[in-house]
Amino acid sequence: MVTVRKARLEDAEHIAEVHDKTWRSTYEPIIKEADLQQVKSFQTRKIMWETALQSSKINQDVFVAVNENDEVLGFISGGKERTENFDYEGEIYDIYILEQYQGEGVGRLLLKAFVDSCEENGYTSLLVWILTKNPAGRFYTRHGAAKVEAENVTIGEGTYEETAYGWKDLNELKHNLSN
Repeated sequence: MVTVRKARLEDAEHIAEVHDKTWRSTYEPIIKEADLQQVKSFQTRKIMWETALQSSKINQDVFVAVNENDEVLGFISGGKERTENFDYEGEIYDIYILEQYQGEGVGRLLLKAFVDSCEENGYTSLLVWILTKNPAGRFYTRHGAAKVEAENVTIGEGTYEETAYGWKDLNELKHNLSN
């Protein structure tokens, strides 16, 4: 059975493992190998997550999906929309699920927990950026997200297109997640 809970400092290493494994497996077919080699290492991600989970200055909510043994299967993080260039209040910064648990409802559970957190923070809309060629874009549109904009991003030395998906009304997303 999978449950979702707020991440704790002791989850940092496991979140970094999930982040590293799923980032690479998702993007190896999309990003050139030379550019992948320049992406953060596991150690760097571990430090990043330790910092995020222990710092009160980083305004970010992080939730983990765990199995009955409390092993981290996936996570979601986010907070206030970072650019203020879009008419959205909240933003998903990361959502990664181990490959063997994708398509099993784990992402939906994580998204539901994050939407509840957004409501508690007073957000009424939500945005997420993903690489355009990432097949996970279907996850967002299946839950009612609309394409907002696309722009280029640099990874390593390469340029790749990113697409923003958004929900103007969190109530609609909440309704979609409960069906």
